[in-house]
Amino acid sequence: MIKDQNNSMRSGSALEVASAFLKLGLTSFGGPIAHLGYFRTEFVERRRWLSEDQFGHLLAICQFLPGPASSQLGFSIGLLRAGWLGGLAAFLAFTLPSAILLVVFAALLPVLSGPAGQATVHGLKIVAFAVVADAVLGMAKKICTDRPRRTIALLSAAVLLLLGSAIAQLAVVASAALAGLLILRSNMESDEPSRIRVPFGARTGIMLIALFVGLLFVLPVLATAESGLLPVAGAFYRAGALVFGGGHVVLPLLQDAVVSSGWVSSNEFLAGYGASQAIPGPMFAFAAYLGSIISSTENSYLTAATALAFLFLPGLLLVAGVLPFWQALSHNRTARNAISGINAAVVGLLGAALYDPIFTTSITGSIDFVIALVAFGLMVAWRASPLVVVLWCVSASVVAVLV
Repeated sequence: MIKDQNNSMRSGSALEVASAFLKLGLTSFGGPIAHLGYFRTEFVERRRWLSEDQFGHLLAICQFLPGPASSQLGFSIGLLRAGWLGGLAAFLAFTLPSAILLVVFAALLPVLSGPAGQATVHGLKIVAFAVVADAVLGMAKKICTDRPRRTIALLSAAVLLLLGSAIAQLAVVASAALAGLLILRSNMESDEPSRIRVPFGARTGIMLIALFVGLLFVLPVLATAESGLLPVAGAFYRAGALVFGGGHVVLPLLQDAVVSSGWVSSNEFLAGYGASQAIPGPMFAFAAYLGSIISSTENSYLTAATALAFLFLPGLLLVAGVLPFWQALSHNRTARNAISGINAAVVGLLGAALYDPIFTTSITGSIDFVIALVAFGLMVAWRASPLVVVLWCVSASVVAVLV
């Protein structure tokens, strides 16, 4: 029975997954919160690979675990769609465009220092505003279907806007889970449409979690006795394993790992951080930039690949290890109530991010608001592709500056 369920879930190919995520890897501007909106639009609304409930389940897992939530979510979608090859294809297709851009971005910084270049970067920020606005409205309609859920979403947004830290985000998610247990009621009749069928069992999940823990302790020991790539692997794995909240939250850990150690200068670190704000894809791809400039006896591209792989590895091991257990847990009525509370909080998290930092950094005047309004209309009324929205926002932003 389990075999049949898994086969029905794995109805796609790795090539199909790679194609979908490559488009997102080239167009998903705006950081990890915005990526959740892109993913929902692409895989729930457009391609219908997941139901709204399944997407919410996966999102709840990724919000609870350390690591890059958007990349973990993308990896999980690929894994469920086309097995292990699908998960790998999703990760590589979504990550490599930004990693490659970051390795070469330093050479392009002088080109982007003029008015046109700055307007291009600003137009990409407006894209993120339109995408997240669409995601907030869509998820609110589907998830916040009653007064208790809407209340959880609004309170979550208010707390995050007031506090705005990674610890506050975790506290909000945990509080929303507790609120879900106490006041929400889930409809168990919808179990089958929302079922997440994982292509492996609990034994594999335990092995993956054990590997996550083992590498966390073994890599630092190996790094003290070796030179070359092992110290890089250990430093970046530790940063990826200990960060909650993803995105910008990993930066202090990376700074401690590469600047304090003398591998990268402070100026080099800040230049790469600035570059990572202007490109699509995951923030964790910043590791490729750092790896490429670390002084090492190894090839710079090999060092970049090592840094990139080991920063992402702990988060991917954890989410894959937890999936088989969540599959059983999520169909318990009590657990479903907690998940419903978490999903409502995620709507609030998106709503808070829509204002700060996305609105506050992207909409600086009436012209920006008009550009964003047209972009939103293209997405909602015309269901235009993200690429069309990107082209509109960038070209309109450049014209507004040059004219």
